[in-house]
Order: sequence, then structure tokens, then C-alpha cells
Amino acid sequence: MMVPVALLLLGALTAVLGPRLLARADWPDREPVVALWAWQCVVAAVLLCCALSMTLSAAAAWAPVRGQVFARAPRAVVDAYALGTASPWAATTAVLLACAGLWSAAMLVREVVRSGARRRAQRAELLVRAPLLPGEEPGAGRLVVLEDRRPDAWWLAGATPRLVVTTAALNRLKERQLDALLAHEKGHAQARHDWLLHCSAALADGFPQVPVFAAFRDEMHRLVELAADDTASRRFGRLTTALALVELNEERGVFGPSPTPEAHVPRRVDRLLTPPDRLPALHRLRLTAVAALVPALPVLLTLVPGLRALG
Repeated sequence: MMVPVALLLLGALTAVLGPRLLARADWPDREPVVALWAWQCVVAAVLLCCALSMTLSAAAAWAPVRGQVFARAPRAVVDAYALGTASPWAATTAVLLACAGLWSAAMLVREVVRSGARRRAQRAELLVRAPLLPGEEPGAGRLVVLEDRRPDAWWLAGATPRLVVTTAALNRLKERQLDALLAHEKGHAQARHDWLLHCSAALADGFPQVPVFAAFRDEMHRLVELAADDTASRRFGRLTTALALVELNEERGVFGPSPTPEAHVPRRVDRLLTPPDRLPALHRLRLTAVAALVPALPVLLTLVPGLRALG
């Protein structure tokens, strides 16, 4: 009955060490896509530790659950987990972890519902500000131009995704700068960054006392922008992408001494103007493989008693 405890300890260790190691590393800004993968693997490992610990605790506390979990397992494997000697805390642990899982699912559903409501409100506003022309079909075009004095552009996700650009942005940006801006927004859409943001926000809002989830949310917001910047710069150049960012945000005061909600923009511009060297392909592959091993550790730890019994 030590495996559920070991899984919880492994989850806690991963939640503490994972963000610290990633924060100290010098490669996440150089390879934001790999960093996004690494963060997902760390959080997946923490959640997997909790899920497996809940399953084994429930199997130890209740015979019907044990029969379902170990339905086809040999008797020696069942005996290896020592489920018959469960502590009185097994049922409590299973119930608490199950409630945490249900709460996480509820927070994700709430985040998705809220996002859908925001998109519907934005589409309704878009229809008011840019009404359909006679004979025009709803959703016929993916690009919408809005009359606005503020230069801006954003990707409106959904069943019929739309790319919205204001007239001020069209007037301020040169042709290649506009292309870089559109490539940036399309990079978000193609990589489905919205789902990463939904999941990270749901975990951070549902468990505000857990630092790893707050760090996960903050890093997702930062890294998805860097990844989209790289998508645009690979097609249209780093200087062009940086100039597009400057033109869009110059009037918002983000380059002044006072901090603003868009304080990350100057750092993104500096990164584009002084690009860090990319890691070699073999190094990127190694980091990807090591990150993939992190969520595999809870599974291996869970299987150790059974494998020993079979061996």
C-alpha cells in the first residue's frame, strides 16, 4: 500500500522541481515550442500522479473497485500491491483526489463556457461594427476589417474562425509587416494555443494555492506569444515582425517607463531584434524525449510491484 503514497510524493516533487528547473534553464526562450511541451509534460505528470494514487487508494479501500482495477491480473500481482493491508486513510485519500479531479473538470468546463460566451459576444459586436453586405453569406470570409482609430488585430476562434484587423493597423503597417502580423495570429490558431490557455487558466483558477498551476498559466501566456513570433519571423523576417509589434503597440505606452499589461511586448521586440541562437536539432530532440519521460515516471512507479511479481 506504499505505491499511492509514493505517487503523491512523486507528484509533489515534480510540482516543486519542474518549474524551478525550467525557470533556471536558458533554453525556453530560445525554443518556446519545446518549452511548451516540457511544461505540459510536467503538469501532466502531476495530474497523472494524483489520478493513479486515487485509483490505487480506491482499490485498497473498496473491494468492488479492486475487482474492476485488477479484473484480469494474476493473483500474485494483486498480492504484490498489498491492498488488503490498506490504511484507514485510503478511502479519505481516494475521495479527496476524486473531488479534486471533478473540480478540475468543472473549472475546465467553466473556462470553456466563458470563452464561448466571450466569442459569441465578440461575434455579435463584430456583426454590428461590420454588418454583412447584401448577398453576403455569414462566415463567407475569414478576414474582417473594422473601422477603428486604434491599430489592432486578433484571431477570433470558433467553428468559423475569423481574422479581425482594424483600419488603423492597415494604414500603419506596411505590406510585409501586415503579412507578419497575420502569420502571427494564424500561428496561434494552427497550434491551438487557445486550448493551452483554457487548460492552464482552469487549473490556476481551480487551485490558486498550488504554485505549479499558476506558473503553468503564466508561462503558457508568455510562451505562446514567443512561438507565434517565431512562426511569423521564419516567414517574413525578425526585423519585419518586430517593426509590426512596435507599430501596433507604440501608442499604448508599452515602451515607456511605467509598467503596463502589455509589458511583455518590449521583451518580445528585443528578442526578435537580438535573436538567441537556436539549439541544435539533436539537442531539441533530446529535450523533447526527456520531457516525455516525466509523465512516464508515475506509470512506471505504479507498475513496479506488478512487474516484480511477474518477474
